[in-house]
Amino acid sequence: MSRIWLYGRMIIAITAIFAILYGLVVLIAYLMGFYGSYAFITLAIFAFVIVFLQYWLSPKIVEVTMRVKYISKEEMPWLHEIIEKLAMEAGIPKPKIGIANVHIPNAFAFGRSKKDGRVCVTKGLLKILNKEEIEAVLGHEISHIKHRDMVVITMLSVIPLISYLIFWNSLWSRDRRNGAIAGIAFLVYLLTNMLVLYVNRLREYYADYGSARLTKRPHLLASALYRITLATYGLPIEEIKKVEGMKAFFATDPSKARRDLMELKKADLNMNGHLDEYEVKMFAEHARPSKFDKIMEIFSSHPNIIDRIKKLAEVE
Repeated sequence: MSRIWLYGRMIIAITAIFAILYGLVVLIAYLMGFYGSYAFITLAIFAFVIVFLQYWLSPKIVEVTMRVKYISKEEMPWLHEIIEKLAMEAGIPKPKIGIANVHIPNAFAFGRSKKDGRVCVTKGLLKILNKEEIEAVLGHEISHIKHRDMVVITMLSVIPLISYLIFWNSLWSRDRRNGAIAGIAFLVYLLTNMLVLYVNRLREYYADYGSARLTKRPHLLASALYRITLATYGLPIEEIKKVEGMKAFFATDPSKARRDLMELKKADLNMNGHLDEYEVKMFAEHARPSKFDKIMEIFSSHPNIIDRIKKLAEVE
């Protein structure tokens, strides 16, 4: 996994998203006439207002939904020490630290900026990982804050939203030109939404890379991903559905745990529930995601976990 490989793909994808939006603006202006484009401008402003509200209110929404309780250094000194060290290594202010009262083992980062960063682990995560694996997962979340991922994805999400609003606004019109605009806008919505998901998957790879660089032990994050998947597999589906709307924030997608574990179990050669450096290397050399999994990945906010472990094995 190389930083240039990840960063280059992200730049290309983000450029493509804005190029598609520009093309949609030009096409609508052409079909409706210059003055008709004011309708688009109104919709665009409305979309940006929605995204701005989402950006401003999302921290509070996450806190309430995930039942986050922020903890002091006196309550959990070892967790504060880990995050202080990682934040210093990453060159960012120390984020607020919280525990989410959720049984699903996972972690997530959110906030409006680097200075407003918050890192949370669930109660389920604290039960299943050792401290080294927790540090690797927290390195992943610290990297999200360092790269401003929350802001980038929030800002990119305005583009599919604009396309969808144009589609919905044009759908009920009897004007043939508006019918054509509705069809084009819907196709643009689908395409840009796929591109935003693709950027999100790249940023997950980038956060994995960041964790590996911060901890200097990539196999620990691979082991943590395996442990999280193994523990999530045993939870009732109803428990996973409770956090369906928040899974894009998580380090892994809990809804994919059952499918991922079938292949991941092959990595645990000594069957002790953790992955060491040798096991990660052997798994990376021989494991291959199925064609079905690669197709389904297109509609996911997270990369295939097999590919994530393979990329981690490549980090020197």
